[in-house]
Amino acid sequence: MKDEGVQPDITTYKYLLDACAQQMLNVEARAVFDDMLAMGIQPDRQTFHSLLKSSAPVEQSELHRVLKLMDEWSIQPNEITYEIIITRLARVQRLELALQYLAQLGRAGLSPTLTTASAIITTAADLGFPRLALDLALAFEETSVRRLDGEVWVDVLISCAEALYADGTMTVWQKVVNEMHILPDEGCCIQVLHTAARHGLSDLALGVIEVLKKIEVVWSEHHIAPVIEALCQRNELKEAMIMLDFMRKNDIAPTIETASPILQAISKDTDAVDNAWGILEIIHEEGHTVDAVALNVVIQAAIALNDLQRAVGTYKASSKFGVKLNVDTFNLLLLGCIEARHRQLGDRLLSDMKEAGIKPDATTYERMVRLCLTQSMYEDAFFYLEEMKSLSMVPPLIVYEALVRKLFSVGDVRYKLALEELKECGYDVPKRLKSYIDSGGAHDGPSHKPKVEPVVL
Repeated sequence: MKDEGVQPDITTYKYLLDACAQQMLNVEARAVFDDMLAMGIQPDRQTFHSLLKSSAPVEQSELHRVLKLMDEWSIQPNEITYEIIITRLARVQRLELALQYLAQLGRAGLSPTLTTASAIITTAADLGFPRLALDLALAFEETSVRRLDGEVWVDVLISCAEALYADGTMTVWQKVVNEMHILPDEGCCIQVLHTAARHGLSDLALGVIEVLKKIEVVWSEHHIAPVIEALCQRNELKEAMIMLDFMRKNDIAPTIETASPILQAISKDTDAVDNAWGILEIIHEEGHTVDAVALNVVIQAAIALNDLQRAVGTYKASSKFGVKLNVDTFNLLLLGCIEARHRQLGDRLLSDMKEAGIKPDATTYERMVRLCLTQSMYEDAFFYLEEMKSLSMVPPLIVYEALVRKLFSVGDVRYKLALEELKECGYDVPKRLKSYIDSGGAHDGPSHKPKVEPVVL
């Protein structure tokens, strides 16, 4: 152009600088800028914006150089200048520095653009600062006629939920779902459910379940379990127990693990267990179905308190509810028999189980073996062990450990055969068991006495 005698003007240099900015050619952009000054063309604000865009976001020295040049040319940064700076800093997650420029923008009497606000809010959310992200979002919408995009609010919601920030999660869920009518995806919903469960936000949890239905996600146990936990946090035990039947009616099989929050709430003392039984009666009187898991968790709570009599009483009185007992019911009661060393009751329960047409599982046999080992006459333990193996069930390590301890403690040399069988099943001899044998039964090695806690089936 110059060779042809055509003088470039401000527009020419603008296009050249824009091209350099798009390719982030900072050295070339500076050369174009110097040539522009040499031609006596005065730069404008757009010129410096192109220089800012041409530099890499991590090059802070170039950023300061361009801002200094703007000051020398008496050109003050405007909203777009700060947008370029802050969005580029946000892109490389330089949140603290971006916040400093956001503060400068405010002191200059300027307001952030929608792009600026979105970038810094999203960065704060992504970096795990949900309170900051929410405060920035609320402050922007209070002072601007523009509204943040739904994607930004969803990012804030996810950040709040991941941090289990209850107030933030509730606020943003209301904004996203009820005001903006956005349906979050399943992953976001599950995070919100975790927060609701932790803080007892049962209404929020139920709202999430409805959203999952709207987005056509098939409900599963891991969707409903947090709802039950949230209800228990609020001491809404009746509703929590009803939710178990709700699961069953929606083709979701609740387990004893699903009801673990209920167990935690009712296993504090016997009064709590009696209160839980009263709740079952109320549920039945109101015409609702009492689920087997709801009954089992009451039995489990009694067992956890070493109150076998109350557990058996609950079992015997269950017929009034029309509950269909399952294998978990009997396995829990057998656990109580082990703690009480009550072999006769265990045999009776096993007989009841067979009469009810309930097939024993591996846990049933494991507990019958351990129950037999609590007696002075323990030969039946081998019968149940062999029956277990004949059904192609691999006896768990706890069976062999209990068997070896019993045999060794009474001087029965068959403990060596049990040890060999333990190894044949692919188990390693536990250090505590080895220490017990090596010490002649004097100690188990350095360990704490195990607490008597409800065993999860």
